[in-house]
Amino acid sequence: MSHGIDARRAADIAALLRQAARAEVLPRFRRLADGAVRAKSGPLDLVTDADEAAERLIADGLRALLPGCLVVGEEAAAGDPALLDGLGDADLAFVVDPVDGTANFVAGVPVFGSMAAAIRRGEVVAAWIHDPVGDDTAMALRGEGAWVEDTAGRRQALRAAAPVPVERMIGAISWGFMAEPLRSRVAARLPRLAAAVGYRCAAQEYRLAAAGHVHLLVYNRLLPWDHAPGWLLHREAGGHAAQFDGCPYSPLVRTGGLICAPDRASWQAARDALGIGRNDGGLRPAPDASPL
Repeated sequence: MSHGIDARRAADIAALLRQAARAEVLPRFRRLADGAVRAKSGPLDLVTDADEAAERLIADGLRALLPGCLVVGEEAAAGDPALLDGLGDADLAFVVDPVDGTANFVAGVPVFGSMAAAIRRGEVVAAWIHDPVGDDTAMALRGEGAWVEDTAGRRQALRAAAPVPVERMIGAISWGFMAEPLRSRVAARLPRLAAAVGYRCAAQEYRLAAAGHVHLLVYNRLLPWDHAPGWLLHREAGGHAAQFDGCPYSPLVRTGGLICAPDRASWQAARDALGIGRNDGGLRPAPDASPL
């Protein structure tokens, strides 16, 4: 364990996410006050008082647990994008998404989550996705596996789905931020899968994939707080992921798309079936697409 996060520290950080959810997120769920919801880059890019309050609590808690660590929260980075520049060199950094699935949270839909990942000199070494409604946390330590842990400390190992042919794959496909013509091409080819779902919440989609309940995830925009936690969770559950061009995922890269599948052969078959090319992965310029 060379990255500063062992099982005990992982449990401490899971407890911190749970504390923030109980103190700042759940009390506001379906009870948001007037003025508690604001748009950022567009009408579907929302922030609430719950996002901001939970992020402050988590950031303060991480700095207390691990003095000197860099914390890059989604909302802090929205105000100061230069915070992202420190992820590559930091001995220990955290990316935090206090309420992933904010659009669902605002709508009163109980499909959202709290995400965090530990990054050491640009490499993702630990991950947490907490489900505030179910009150359990999916966790992963690099090289040590992935599991879900409840409030009593009971663990259940996570395992990605077994490979199946494309026509039997269930996938969570986020195509809203894809540039044309990729956007239309992927949308037109979704019937090649057994089913395509969209939860508007990467936190819960990654949990589904890591637990083997869906075979395929496809994302285009790669903000690190949205994908570093889930990528490691899925990898440690035995899955395979790569960017559209086949390169490994990195939390330092924010374009180029990402496909997660049971294994490399499934990744290639899914990419081909959906018509995604090596050079695809540009972002749609308009900010009014899907929030994922």
